[in-house]
Parts: sequence; structure tokens; C-alpha cells
Amino acid sequence: MHVTSKPVSQEVVQQLAEYFSVLSEPMRLKLLNLLRDGEKCVQELVDATQTSQANVSKHLKVMLQAGILSRRSAGTSAYYRVEDPLIYDLCNLVCNRLAARIEKQARQFRDFSLAPPIPPAPPIVSEV
Repeated sequence: MHVTSKPVSQEVVQQLAEYFSVLSEPMRLKLLNLLRDGEKCVQELVDATQTSQANVSKHLKVMLQAGILSRRSAGTSAYYRVEDPLIYDLCNLVCNRLAARIEKQARQFRDFSLAPPIPPAPPIVSEV
């Protein structure tokens, strides 16, 4: 059975591209990983990433605007947490796909090896 795909509006494509672009920045992926265990204040994230508060805040703001994070204030501190835990499912899918590709590539390199096979090392006998 052949299924014909429906045309997608430019607005939908644009929004999807913007969402994926949020995840294209390594610092944002680091921050998401740090927030995996729950809410953290900005200073905790600055300390963990060893970067400036301005840099961390910039990336948190982008993810907040994309709806990936939520923010609350307590005194002079701002706390962030993951609002949409499905983001981790998406990251896991991509990581598993990349791991499978790397494993396949490693097998191809092993299969291509021109060196003779290395015999197993003889067992070590300890004298007690």
C-alpha cells in the first residue's frame, strides 16, 4: 500500500526547524544533561559548565522560549527545570542511532584490517 504524504505548510516547517536548531548547540545539550536530575539554579549550571553566567543565561533563555525549560525565581536566584521530558526521548533516539552507526563503522574497520589476527595471550599462572 502506497501512502502519499500531505503537503506541510511553510509555517510548520519553519517551527520544526527552529525547534531542532535549539538542540544544535553543544552548550544547550550540556545544560539539558545537567538538568536531567531536576531543577538547578543558574549558578549551579555556571559552576558545572565552567563558563560565564552570561553564556549560560543566554542558552537557558533560548530553551525557555522554545518551551523546553521552565523558570522560577526564589529571592535573587533563578531556577530552571525541564518542562518537556520528551526532549530526553528525542536525545536518546539520536544517541542510539549515532552509536549504531559508529558500531557498524568499527565492524567495517575490523573486517578490513590487513594485519594477521593476534593470537590470544597465554594464561597467566601465578605461583602461590
